[in-house]
Amino acid sequence: MQDDRAFPAADAPATAAPAPHSAPAAQPHSPTPTFSAHEPAEADPARLRRLLTLFFALAAVLVAPTMAYRIQYAMTSAKERARYEAAKDHLADLNLGQLSQASRMLTNKVTPSVVSILTTRNDGEGQGSGVIVDAQGYIVTNQHVIDGVETVEVQLSDGRRGNASVIGIDRLIDVALLKTELPDLTPAEWGSSDDLEVGELVWAIGSPFGLDRSTTFGILSQKGRHGLTEPGKVVQEFLQTDAAVNPGNSGGPLVNSAGQVVGINTAIVGPSYQGISFAIPSDQVQESYRQLREKGHVERGYVGLILQPIPALYARHLAIEPDSGVFVRYVKPRSPAANAGIEAGDVILDWGGEKYTDTFRLSQTIAAAPAGATIPVTVLRDTGRDPQEIDLEVTLTVRPSQLDGP
Repeated sequence: MQDDRAFPAADAPATAAPAPHSAPAAQPHSPTPTFSAHEPAEADPARLRRLLTLFFALAAVLVAPTMAYRIQYAMTSAKERARYEAAKDHLADLNLGQLSQASRMLTNKVTPSVVSILTTRNDGEGQGSGVIVDAQGYIVTNQHVIDGVETVEVQLSDGRRGNASVIGIDRLIDVALLKTELPDLTPAEWGSSDDLEVGELVWAIGSPFGLDRSTTFGILSQKGRHGLTEPGKVVQEFLQTDAAVNPGNSGGPLVNSAGQVVGINTAIVGPSYQGISFAIPSDQVQESYRQLREKGHVERGYVGLILQPIPALYARHLAIEPDSGVFVRYVKPRSPAANAGIEAGDVILDWGGEKYTDTFRLSQTIAAAPAGATIPVTVLRDTGRDPQEIDLEVTLTVRPSQLDGP
């Protein structure tokens, strides 16, 4: 029988026969892994982790700001709501309506006493404010409002107008006194600036920029400010407030919560209001007003000294504390101080039985003393050896009108 299997020709190359297949040794049974054609299977979890990490990173970039904003908004909204609820509950208890009503009543009380001042000069017209302080027509204002004027006209709150004459001026503290013949006037009530406390409510009334009967409101920021204007005006001091004062307010009243005049508005920082205003204390103004009304001028004591704090080196040289007294920097020749024997370089330890360390306060005391008064003075003098205390007496004269020093 013919065998149908094909056999290679005799001249065909021989091919190696496959090696006999040997069965592998028996192994413990385990799952058979599935292999990828291109990479090992262990790479899949790593790639998944990378994809998840990238996903969460993108989510954080895209979602986190929105979530942070929402959280911040929720917190802010909760705080605002809490403040709103607290304000709503307590506003009724505070009764701010009474404060508003009190402010309106105060304005109604003071406004009839406030006047607008219209002036003419060679170089044009000017305007300011003033306050009626006597039913006979006396009006207090600033000296700089009427300085160098040719005519002065006042306008009352009821619209009436009339001329006013200048009774006198006090250049040293920037006060002037006018008088009008208009009838049926309502004078303002004086209050004491010394009784004011820092933080008290105050109102400024006047005609800023010609807007008559304007009222602003604030607090007393500080008392006893000085050295803010000309250096020579050694007795001028101010009340500092944050009530808005602008050009045209000058000469108008600063009033307390009782509607009493406690100052005359006079100065601001800069060309217009910047949050700080100054007024002349009413206690200074009243003394000036009294003398201007009686004599047409103000007399103040004068000795002819220029004073300053004790220099630290000089204090050590004299073996005294820098706050032991006041240093005499200059003595005007032939002045009361020179005639009394006070010399430049002396330290005033005692003036009229009082000790002073503030040059401004001593200058005020000297200015307030009447001409002709004799004042006992103790000075400490450097004699070249040991400092020596010397007792002297100074007789004051009337301050020359052109001088501003003590």
